[in-house]
Amino acid sequence: MAGKPHHLRLCLSMQKILLTRTWNKLYFQIKTSSSQSNKYHFLGNGQEIPLDRTLMFHMEGALLKSSSVFPYFLLVAFEAGGPLRAFLLFLLYPIICLVGKEWGLKIMVFVCFVGIKEESFSIGTTVLPKFFLQDVGNEGFDMVMKCGGTKIAVTDMPRVMVDCFLKDYLRIESVIGRELKVVRGHFIGLMEDNNGSSASKVVGEGKMDDSIIGIDCFNNSLHHHLFSCCEVVYMVSEADKKNWRALPREKYPRPLIFHDGRLALRPTPVATLFMFMWMPFGIFLLLVRAALFFLLPYKLSLLFLCFTGLKGTLIISDDGCAADEVKKLAQVRPPNRSLAAVTYSLSRVSELVAPMKTVRLTRNREKDSKMMEKQLKQEISEDIIPIAIDFQVSMFYGTTAGGYKFLDPAFLLMNPTTHCSATILEKLPKSFTCQGGGKSKFEVANHVQTLIGKALNFECTSLTRKDKYMILAGNEGIV
Repeated sequence: MAGKPHHLRLCLSMQKILLTRTWNKLYFQIKTSSSQSNKYHFLGNGQEIPLDRTLMFHMEGALLKSSSVFPYFLLVAFEAGGPLRAFLLFLLYPIICLVGKEWGLKIMVFVCFVGIKEESFSIGTTVLPKFFLQDVGNEGFDMVMKCGGTKIAVTDMPRVMVDCFLKDYLRIESVIGRELKVVRGHFIGLMEDNNGSSASKVVGEGKMDDSIIGIDCFNNSLHHHLFSCCEVVYMVSEADKKNWRALPREKYPRPLIFHDGRLALRPTPVATLFMFMWMPFGIFLLLVRAALFFLLPYKLSLLFLCFTGLKGTLIISDDGCAADEVKKLAQVRPPNRSLAAVTYSLSRVSELVAPMKTVRLTRNREKDSKMMEKQLKQEISEDIIPIAIDFQVSMFYGTTAGGYKFLDPAFLLMNPTTHCSATILEKLPKSFTCQGGGKSKFEVANHVQTLIGKALNFECTSLTRKDKYMILAGNEGIV
């Protein structure tokens, strides 16, 4: 081989890779057509799955509409490691596709996890569940959930990425996935050799027996040794998965309440390419938008921001009193800063660029009570008009709980387009106020939140803003 040209050696290497991948597929076809052919069944042929048996299913192949795991690793790289790490992973995508499933997975794991602190890694809890739920196929979900026995999920991804989604949101009893190696509290980007540890734990708990059934996908070549223990394996084809519909939100076993992270789009290879092509222009647009907002008169700056893609809609209810109050608000301009907003966990940069006065809460009850009492004396009114605000972005979220909050305005202004819809609801009747109706401040606040929730198609919960930051960031949200 030493005397052969470089291009010939490269061609022989590519041929070896392609032959290896083809042989793996042929081997599985031969295996399924031999003495075990009665063990495998096509789900598209009207096969009925027993309802009272233990079920083992492949998450990517039998539950998600897309079998590609690249978008989820891109989310980990971007949210846990930053844009540069995500860009490196994107550059390696062609190689990941060429080297095969196992080596491609190892490359993605190394790039995404090497050097990341194990203790601070929360992407599997705060970011990935939203994208996993959006990718769940309605048909695959019904197929898995109708089984009344113990459910065991098998995944190609590291278990730290999917454990919260499967156990907390889908109520799956056990998850079999590879663990990541940790040295001195940091991931080193390597996985354990196989699923032996997690599989042994499931066996030790008595959740696997001789009558277990499986649901797998034809393109899965990593877990044949696990599904070989199943009495019957039902196979899902990629052609069938293309016709699957997205799981409706009302069918979520557990509602998705909190989500963190910067990326608003699902980072498929095409979407990721567009994002990185946009980012240089987005940074330039950010600087232009910010500069002209401060330099131009208020009305002119709003027109300019609308021209660059930052648009808004104002919806006013039929209540005449509310409309009159809106007209009064419309006459207020930022230079006199006569409006005030109470803020919680807002960065100093966001307060600096805010078009109105901000009053920061400190989570100190005594101090906050005195501050609120002082502010209310200046703005006290019996009129309460709820306003429902819905802010939609096209690429980046402009707020985060666990990230760098001083970058919130930057990411918001880097979006190609945004849309803010403000709906002015009807003014509260006097009977629903503290002074006119004798209601407590908690009753009034809960009623206002219920009205706003209905207007935004949200459902109110008992969780507070403090709970949100404890769940997403592990702190009380104090910046």
